Amino acid sequence: MTDVICQIVAGELDAAVVTRNDDVIAFLDHRPVFKGHVLVAPVTHIDTLLDLPTALMPSLLTMAQQIAAAIGSALGAQGTFVAVNNVVSQSIPHLHVHVVPRTKGDGLRGFFWPRTRYADGEMDGYAKRIAAAL
Repeated sequence: MTDVICQIVAGELDAAVVTRNDDVIAFLDHRPVFKGHVLVAPVTHIDTLLDLPTALMPSLLTMAQQIAAAIGSALGAQGTFVAVNNVVSQSIPHLHVHVVPRTKGDGLRGFFWPRTRYADGEMDGYAKRIAAAL
């Protein structure tokens, strides 16, 4: 069975589509964090961010940027929260970018998970390990 986003792209499942082009589709999340929460996804099935071809990155990010700007003017949002879940917490196995309208005092506090701190000297070690993997 195809995923929900593929069904929306194929016209098999109804969605409130905001915009679409040859590469990317944007539609309202049916369970929004706040009303106006948009999902931006590649039209082609791509599982995760790690699978996204470099050639599609500009299209996906440009549309997310355009949606973020439109949310401000259309809904009076002061800003947006833009996020991509990658495997963990990715409820749909199809890459999608969340663009959530935000206003000061909306009750959403920072990220959706607890924060931690690095021990003394530990931060440089993490940076070096990630840099080495690149």
